[in-house]
Amino acid sequence: MTTPSGSPALAPRPEDARLEIARRRFQAETVAAARAAGRTVRVAPYILAAPGPERRADLELIEKYVRSRGWQLAATSFADLGQPPPIGQRSGFAEACLYAARGFAHGIVALSRAAIITDNQAYADILDQLHHRAVFLAYLPASGGPGPA
Repeated sequence: MTTPSGSPALAPRPEDARLEIARRRFQAETVAAARAAGRTVRVAPYILAAPGPERRADLELIEKYVRSRGWQLAATSFADLGQPPPIGQRSGFAEACLYAARGFAHGIVALSRAAIITDNQAYADILDQLHHRAVFLAYLPASGGPGPA
């Protein structure tokens, strides 16, 4: 398979694909449960950017995506500075997880997985911890990629 530019397409690594399947399944389960209970799905935005225009632009993208899904944006948003410290040292992400786990949101929405973590084992742990609390992670669709996820 090649990209439109003629270069070979990079196949997703099996572990990345497995984790994405799990993330989407957790999201579908949580959304279905909220809707079955007659609730509007509410999500908290998480942004990895310094305060200012970039952070505002990222939040606008997230808001647009959330509206397109028929979800509701939580009253509170969470952020950490760009060039993040290890995930365990990010107060904004920890606060977003706690906020959702306390029932204020069904999920956390970020621009992409890269805004959360790229290490597969740590990511799998985060997904499992959130899933046990009935909280999902969602990302904006990749530009030119498949529809919203």
